[in-house]
Amino acid sequence: MLEIRYVKFEDREFWYALDRHLPGAEFENKVRDKKGYVLLDDGKPIGLLRYNLFWDNTPFCTLLFVDWEYQKRGYGKKLMEHWEADMKNQGYAMLLTSTQVDEDAQHFYRKLGYRDCGGFVVDIPEYSQPMELFLIKRI
Repeated sequence: MLEIRYVKFEDREFWYALDRHLPGAEFENKVRDKKGYVLLDDGKPIGLLRYNLFWDNTPFCTLLFVDWEYQKRGYGKKLMEHWEADMKNQGYAMLLTSTQVDEDAQHFYRKLGYRDCGGFVVDIPEYSQPMELFLIKRI
């Protein structure tokens, strides 16, 4: 049985097995502010989604990840649809997400109705990466 729920403090170990970028204090904020979800299949956590508010008013998906052995089965789509519905219920009408231009995730987001809306390049040597592509969707 599939379940998607808000992240809880007891999810910390699972969360950091998939998300190595989130500082500890921010994990606590995600739990407190209900800005993260855990996807469970038959009670086993297999995926997560976290977001924040871009410009303090626009939901921005900052990470979507499904455990490698569960990818390509529609779980990511289910997480995104759940997040989109939750954001719509909270009164938001527009969503953002991003991915690096060398990652396949851009094709996944486009299939869900997201459109390219810009990007930026980080050219500071110790932080450099391929261009970050932003995608937008009206809900």
